[in-house]
Amino acid sequence: METETLAMAQEIDFSLLALFLRASLVVKIVMLLLFVASIWSWAIIIQKFVTFRGARREADHFDRAFWSGEPLDELYEKIGTAPGGGSEKIFASGMTEWRRSHRQDGVIAGAQARIDRSMDVAIAKETERLTSGLPFLATVGSTAPFVGLFGTVWGIKVAFQEIAISQNTSLAVVAPGIAEALLATGLGLLAAIPAVIFYNKLSTDSDRIVSGYEAFADEFATILSRQLDA
Repeated sequence: METETLAMAQEIDFSLLALFLRASLVVKIVMLLLFVASIWSWAIIIQKFVTFRGARREADHFDRAFWSGEPLDELYEKIGTAPGGGSEKIFASGMTEWRRSHRQDGVIAGAQARIDRSMDVAIAKETERLTSGLPFLATVGSTAPFVGLFGTVWGIKVAFQEIAISQNTSLAVVAPGIAEALLATGLGLLAAIPAVIFYNKLSTDSDRIVSGYEAFADEFATILSRQLDA
C-alpha cells in the first residue's frame, strides 16, 4: 500500500506551472494578483533608481554652475522658461518671482515671502514627483503576505473538501492540495520582501534629495534677501 502511494505521489507534477493550473479559481486569482503586484513593484523600483540617479546628477551639475561665480541673471537666461531638473526648477521659480517683484520705483513689498513660497511650491512638486509610486510599494509590502495567506487558507479548505469527498487521506491526495495552497503564501512573500526593502531605501534616497533641494532654496533665499536689503 505504501509503495503504491509513493508511486502515485512521484507521478504528480509539482512544478510551479502545474501547481498553478491545478489550483482552484480563487487561489489562481490570488496568485495572479500577487504576480502582477510583484512585476509592478519591480517596475517602480527600477524607474525610481533611474529617476533618483538623474536627479542627483542634475543637482551636482547645477550646483557647480550656480557656485561658479556666474551672474544669476545670466544663469537664469541659460536655463530659460523650461528648466529641466529639480534644482533648475527651484532656481527658476525663485528668479521669476524675483524679477516680477521689481519695478521702476523699487521692489514690491513682501517680495521675500513670495519668493520663498514660490520655491516651496517648486520643492513640493519635485517631492511629489520623486515619491510617486512609493505608497504602492508600501501597500504591497504590508498586504501581500496577508493576501497570500488568504490564498493558502482557501486552498487548504478546498484540499480538505477533496479529501472528504474522496475519503482518502493518502499522501497522493493530500500533498498536491497543500502544495498549491502554500504556493500562494510563497508568492505573497516574494512580492512583499523586495517591496519593503526597496521602499525603505527609496524613501531614504528621496528624503536626501529633497533635503538638498531645501538647503539650496534656503541658500538662494539668503542671497536674494541680501540683495533686497542692499
